[in-house]
Amino acid sequence: MRNAPTILHLDMDAFYASAEQASKPSLRGKAVVVGGLGPRGVVATASYEARVFGVRSAMPMAQARRLAPNAAYLVPRFGFYRAISEQVMGLLHALSPLVEPLSLDEAFVDLEAGGVAWDAVSARLVGEKLRADIRAVTGLTGSVGLAASKMLAKIASEEAKPDGLVLIEPGTERAMLGPMSVRTLPGVGPATGDHLRRAGITTVDDLAEAGEDELVRLLGKAHGHALHAMALAHDDRPVVAEREAKSVSVEDTYDVDIHDRLRVGLEVQRLADRCVRRLRAAGLSGRTIVLKVRRYDFSTLTRSETLRGPTDDPAVVREAAARLLDSVDTTGGVRLLGVGVSGLADYTQEDLFAQAAGEGAAEQVAEEGAEEPVVEQQVVVERRWPAGHDVRHAEFGHGWVQGSGLGRVTVRFETPGSEPGRVRTFRVDDPDLEPADPLPLVEGAAGVSVEGVGA
Repeated sequence: MRNAPTILHLDMDAFYASAEQASKPSLRGKAVVVGGLGPRGVVATASYEARVFGVRSAMPMAQARRLAPNAAYLVPRFGFYRAISEQVMGLLHALSPLVEPLSLDEAFVDLEAGGVAWDAVSARLVGEKLRADIRAVTGLTGSVGLAASKMLAKIASEEAKPDGLVLIEPGTERAMLGPMSVRTLPGVGPATGDHLRRAGITTVDDLAEAGEDELVRLLGKAHGHALHAMALAHDDRPVVAEREAKSVSVEDTYDVDIHDRLRVGLEVQRLADRCVRRLRAAGLSGRTIVLKVRRYDFSTLTRSETLRGPTDDPAVVREAAARLLDSVDTTGGVRLLGVGVSGLADYTQEDLFAQAAGEGAAEQVAEEGAEEPVVEQQVVVERRWPAGHDVRHAEFGHGWVQGSGLGRVTVRFETPGSEPGRVRTFRVDDPDLEPADPLPLVEGAAGVSVEGVGA
């Protein structure tokens, strides 16, 4: 560990929900839940107002609706969030060449490597300026943790939430960590926490006092060693600027279990094509094709096949995924399907499988390809007016979808800089109503692209 708190951890506050509140004046200060709205959807993010009712990330959406029936429930706009994230990451890269993104709304920064901080005073100044810059550029808030290690910086940012800054002075780490719950430490989830509790270990001080040998006995060698080191505030992990992707995958959860084997096969083909599009967009190829199937009873099966060389050929990925599906029993129904590619490379080779497939397979792929647009078109129709997404009306201007059904769509017309707007209802096929790009949250900022939102 270093001698100065020059590792910064930024975590945007309730990122997706806060972005939605900032873009929709009528939702500011109100409970907002973002996630999948189907019967099997889960919460991606809940605003702090919704958390008062007990709504949390990863909670089933049905449970969230029971806890907060009057909250606004919105479909994620990932293109919008990604554009805001790029603005935030740009501010971080201006501070240091060593920025380690963990997600769209979270990253570590090595301030020392950027020469912008060398002690507690300079680090605090950088952290406060960063928070102000994020608010000025995006209109949103982020919490900042500063410490001499990544683990402590992340814990500090959690303590700072929402919209705060916490700096842990070197030398005070043990005293600060001691009374905290063992669940504060990375890698201690509910199961590990319960196991430790049964052994009489509930705080970080308890972990340190138990000793390394006892923790190894309770948790195994690797986990025991790591947890004892964390309890002593030891963490020498560097900030890593580049995190190479290990796999590219897509998956869909279905509102109603799929029982028809032919439909399951078509869904796998469609997912394979989506996966390849994502693979090509990243300039990658891969050798290992992975199929994921979650069945009606929540049991999850994965099957994989490693090819002779990396590929980004959609026909090859479709064929491999179909072969993997042949080995899976889908009797009883399927609730989730996924296709992924791992063993990534930044080049492709001529694929021998495609050459060996023969004309019959090529004809089969062509036939399935002819059917594919029908499936995609059905999805587009179903998602034409997702709750929370932007629209524009020829007469009333910019707005967002409050809800749709029974051939009608309800729109609230307002913009990030306006007062809460009026609500109007239209036919879903109203020619004057069309999807629109999100407006910038801060006046004068560049617009954002929403390509791929809702996909």
